[in-house]
Amino acid sequence: MSVQFLGGTRTGAGGQPLPFSPAVAAGPFVFVSGQVAMGDNGELVPGGIEAQTRQTLRNVEKALALAGCTLKDVVKSTVWLDDARDFWTFNRVYAEFFSENKPARSTTQATLMIDAKVEIEVIAYRA
Repeated sequence: MSVQFLGGTRTGAGGQPLPFSPAVAAGPFVFVSGQVAMGDNGELVPGGIEAQTRQTLRNVEKALALAGCTLKDVVKSTVWLDDARDFWTFNRVYAEFFSENKPARSTTQATLMIDAKVEIEVIAYRA
């Protein structure tokens, strides 16, 4: 089985290098590291759970694209919400991105490592 570490070196706030790959392809599977609502400048996008969920899922899409995948290839997602009260708003936005192919999903409340409202990681399958 071949393994590809995709995305090269990424940087976070202040240009600090991040010690992980955005995506790793292992055989037909693609593992996307947890994504948060960082914009292209490495800073969290302003706004509440709705804006952060949209940006986070766009970042998931970008990481999947590194392996030639789309959201339609996602078979499993794991979601961490900073505040359980955001669940229904998060769910509404998430459903816009996964309207047809609905992957298996786990969602829990957790204190995130940065001041984000949501973090999402996914596993995709490349046929």
